[in-house]
Amino acid sequence: MKNVQIPYELFVDLVLYHLRGEDDFDEDIRQGLEQKIDAILNRQLYSQYKTSPTNEQREQARQEYLDRRGVPQSYRWTVSPWER
Repeated sequence: MKNVQIPYELFVDLVLYHLRGEDDFDEDIRQGLEQKIDAILNRQLYSQYKTSPTNEQREQARQEYLDRRGVPQSYRWTVSPWER
């Protein structure tokens, strides 16, 4: 089982929400967890891009990663600089 680290502020919000029943933190908790999930998914795609066994899998992971990061097509290279 893997561990996930979260910011201290998010942890405190979660504790106050669950242990004290304070509902003021709903939006902060939702945003914090969404940011963490995005970071996990980006890291997973980047790792797949770097470690996939085939070129097709690497390229697919690279494209998905760049799409998630919002990199425009005009800034992307189609042929890797070291393959030229």
